Amino acid sequence: MSDLHTYRVIVRGTWHDLTDTARERLLAEAGAHGMTSMRFSEEGSLSYEPVPLKHFSMRYVVVSDPADGDEMAAALAEDRAESALRALGYGFTGLRSTVTDLDTMKINRKAAARAARR
Repeated sequence: MSDLHTYRVIVRGTWHDLTDTARERLLAEAGAHGMTSMRFSEEGSLSYEPVPLKHFSMRYVVVSDPADGDEMAAALAEDRAESALRALGYGFTGLRSTVTDLDTMKINRKAAARAARR
């Protein structure tokens, strides 16, 4: 087992107190932040639906000490999300995270093999 674990973290939130400029920019860039933009990365990827412009999610890869647990991975991802959103000038509230530890995840190899044969 490795000294560090790799986590996939989805940070979800709600847009809050967006300026007119921020709202216009989000609506103009919505095509680049739809379903096809959903990728896990260290920098994070932002996705949202333009109508209604209410909720968003950001996907992160976090590498952390497994002794710190899922809570630390969530805190690191939420900190990255806050920094990125503030740098872009976007108001937000209610951040919450879902964490998956890829190093402890069980893989159903039989199902994967059946899917590969199809």
